[in-house]
Amino acid sequence: MITTAPEHVTVTPNATMTGLAAPSRGSAELSTWHVDMPAGNTGPEHTVSREQVWTLTSGSLEITCDGRTETVRAGQTLVLPADVPRRVHAPERCEAYVVMRCDGVVSVAGTEGTRILPWAA
Repeated sequence: MITTAPEHVTVTPNATMTGLAAPSRGSAELSTWHVDMPAGNTGPEHTVSREQVWTLTSGSLEITCDGRTETVRAGQTLVLPADVPRRVHAPERCEAYVVMRCDGVVSVAGTEGTRILPWAA
C-alpha cells in the first residue's frame, strides 16, 4: 500500500507531479505519477529512455513526438515511444496519470547528460 505524502510532490515551472508507485516506495518495475499542468504551459523538448503511457483524466494536451503533434483529451490514452524527442503543451489545464518502467532517464534538448525523474525514482 502506498500513501501519497508531501515529499512525493515535485513542482516544476511547467507542472506538478505527484509520485505514486516507484522504487523508493516499493515498486520493483514500474513508476506511476499524476501530472497537473496549468493552461498555456509547455514543457521542454526532451527524450525519455523508456516508453511512457499517458492517460488524461481532465483537459487536453498537445504532444509533439518525433515531429508529429497529437491532441489527447480526457478519457484518452497516448503511448509515447522510448528515445524519441517530445514536447508537451497544455492548451487548457489538464491532469493525467503516467506509467513507465522505473529505470527511465531523461535527456533535455540543449543540456548534457541524462537525469532521473525524481517523482518516478
